Amino acid sequence: MTVWFDVEDLFHYVQTGHRRTSGIQRLTVEIYRAAHALDAGRGEVRFVRHGTGPDLFTPVAWDEIAAQFARQAEAGPSAPARPQAGRQTARRLASRLPDELRKPLVAAAVMQAQTAGELGRFGWNLLRPRPRRRARTQEPAGPGFGELAQPGDTLLVLGSPWFRQDYGAIARWLRDERRMRFGLLVHDLVPIRRPEWSHIGITRTFEDWYAAVLPFCDFILANSRHTAADVEAYTRETGIALAGPVQPVPVGAGFGPDGDGEEPGHAGLPTPGSYVLFVSTMEARKNHALVVRIWTALLAEVRAGRRAAETVPDLVFAGRIGWLVADLVQQLDNVDWLGGRIRLVTNPTDGELRALYAGCLFTVFPSFHEGWGLPVTESLAAGKPCLCSDAAALPEAGGALCRYFDPENLPAAYAAVCAVIDDRAGLAEWEARVRREFRPVPWAETAAAVLEAAARRGA
Repeated sequence: MTVWFDVEDLFHYVQTGHRRTSGIQRLTVEIYRAAHALDAGRGEVRFVRHGTGPDLFTPVAWDEIAAQFARQAEAGPSAPARPQAGRQTARRLASRLPDELRKPLVAAAVMQAQTAGELGRFGWNLLRPRPRRRARTQEPAGPGFGELAQPGDTLLVLGSPWFRQDYGAIARWLRDERRMRFGLLVHDLVPIRRPEWSHIGITRTFEDWYAAVLPFCDFILANSRHTAADVEAYTRETGIALAGPVQPVPVGAGFGPDGDGEEPGHAGLPTPGSYVLFVSTMEARKNHALVVRIWTALLAEVRAGRRAAETVPDLVFAGRIGWLVADLVQQLDNVDWLGGRIRLVTNPTDGELRALYAGCLFTVFPSFHEGWGLPVTESLAAGKPCLCSDAAALPEAGGALCRYFDPENLPAAYAAVCAVIDDRAGLAEWEARVRREFRPVPWAETAAAVLEAAARRGA
């Protein structure tokens, strides 16, 4: 039996202008890398992109996938940390306008940037010209997917192929014409279960896609017990029949090859030991607003003379600006990102992320809802404690080594942060425990569980 991984969404992600891999892409690339290594050249693990011929798929070599995402992970320096001089100038000019002009103009500018990103991600197929045949490295010249794929083989979708609204027809074709099995890894159902944290278009895309695809799944995998339960609840509510229980798989920790020797220096990053780190796309669901309010309160205590300035570390956001945060970004711009005490490192490379993790005091992750929580396990894998939300699957990711708070409870979250920054000896002990006790799941274990599930379901 051959397991075919559909990797088209990874290339689509790059083609729609994303400079760095986000959580889903990072996870899937690591699984593909490990599955390819486990296959050891036997040809039982293969990769496909979407073709234009009658078979719908075109084999693609692993080397092309690896090269593409090595370039994306490490290409070029990240964008400078905000606030930037150009933005400061624009803000000063805007501040001279009356409120009835300034507020709509600022909101429109932020929303324009967010909308452009969302159109690129979810509307690419509708807006782009008709596709031209792209040059790509394929499997060695010879038989294509139509000749190589056999009845009983499995096609697995691990990523984010929601841009293909006809995927239900593809799954039906695999079942009826190719007599293949079809499997799916679900990362979360946030746009469906908690639509308040997504654009309405994303929610509709998810609803339509899953309604079309889930009925054709021979098996469904999930990245956590929480996600598995969420999928089963959703399918019961909507009347979608599943072939069997949704199966959680262990999620690996760490990202990308570590390389040889020491990490190079990274100009422009904060001084090691001076900051707390929050790795995430900046969007409403991730709850950046909560930590902004905490740092605002901490600095207010400094100004009032109730706290020494040196007890308040800087706060570093590492990621990109996403959606539903226009008001928060405007508020931060208005106060010069708390006088520079909050910084945004945009689109960090893998090397910069490693340096940021290595240099932080600890990490925070106050998200309202996660299917797993990759930054939590990344933090622990880097030997850094994580102060984390207790919502959804995050306790599965952090286990006993994280400390938790209610993301809806500002006073409790504030107290949790103060307890850490005001007890540096206790923080050092916590870090030592993380380094001593955390056992990261190897990505090979994740890949083996995925491959084993495909084989077992086909038995």
